[in-house]
Amino acid sequence: MAKTRALRLGGLTVGGGAPVVVQSMTNTDTRNVPATLAQIRQLEALGCEAVRLAVPDSDAAGSLAAIRAETALPLIADIHFNYRLALAALEAGVDGLRINPGNIASKAHVNKIVDAAKAHGAVIRVGVNSGSLEKSLLRQYGGVCPEALVRSALQHVRLLEKRGFYDIKVSLKSSSVQDTLASYRLLADACEYPLHIGITEAGGLVRGAVKSAVGIGILLHEGIGDTLRVSLTADPAEEIKVAWEILRALGLRCRGPEIISCPTCGRTEIDLFALLRAVEETLAHSTAQIKVAVMGCVVNGPGEAREADIGVAGGRDMGSIFCKGRVVRTVKGQDALLAAFVRELQALLSDHAP
Repeated sequence: MAKTRALRLGGLTVGGGAPVVVQSMTNTDTRNVPATLAQIRQLEALGCEAVRLAVPDSDAAGSLAAIRAETALPLIADIHFNYRLALAALEAGVDGLRINPGNIASKAHVNKIVDAAKAHGAVIRVGVNSGSLEKSLLRQYGGVCPEALVRSALQHVRLLEKRGFYDIKVSLKSSSVQDTLASYRLLADACEYPLHIGITEAGGLVRGAVKSAVGIGILLHEGIGDTLRVSLTADPAEEIKVAWEILRALGLRCRGPEIISCPTCGRTEIDLFALLRAVEETLAHSTAQIKVAVMGCVVNGPGEAREADIGVAGGRDMGSIFCKGRVVRTVKGQDALLAAFVRELQALLSDHAP
């Protein structure tokens, strides 16, 4: 991975070769403290390591202190236009800001934000999106393009540097995978600040997960990216799940069990979908580093199941359960097989309990 400068975001290290940080953003009304805290806790349980909150007005800013008091997770306030909201968020104890200095009214206001961030030891993410690029750059470059996105980001970074502020992360996001890739490659060559990566407005669960996996995956494979958010039009919990699967697929980080399952075909003679759902529910909150195979036929199933820590290979209304490469039980009947496999799985999880 490309070496960037390291900075502290709450208790986390971002950049400098540290593990890629997984984050998300709440979609609750920040003014609703109980609902926002409930979602933060749900995300944290799934592996979210930092969370961003929208701060659209003074009432939302006024709720941040109560949220801060109830969670140790690093909090990032998402601020636009009103510098006073950034100052209030910092006073409330957030660990970072996401701002676009270009949409803050004046340099004097940007200076006040920087001074407050210094005083509170907070990080600032300069976030540039293709949908909010400055009009002057749109005219200069003839529209949105990677060069214009990078130019915008670096101009904003310079505003902070002039105030002697260097605890900076940078993001360049587009709904176009190709533009995002080109933009981050240019930016990675132009600065040493940690990069927050993602595909913005990626879409719903399936489309958004695919676009994010392709864009984020390519960047990470090239050594670009220190923290990421998978942006989905879906429950934020799904963002965390997809993020961790991207990291797992690249061999960068692992969290919880790895589940492999066959796609089913005409040879499948058990309800593999129901069996897989039950396994996923059982493992939903597990952090055990185990491999689980859920296979539906006798062709590849036994081999895959033997290679896993625990696996099941189905046949005609029956199946064999494997643990550490050997058959421990053969069970007839779909319901009995499911119940037996879940019991064996729970027993394995208890052996891996911290």
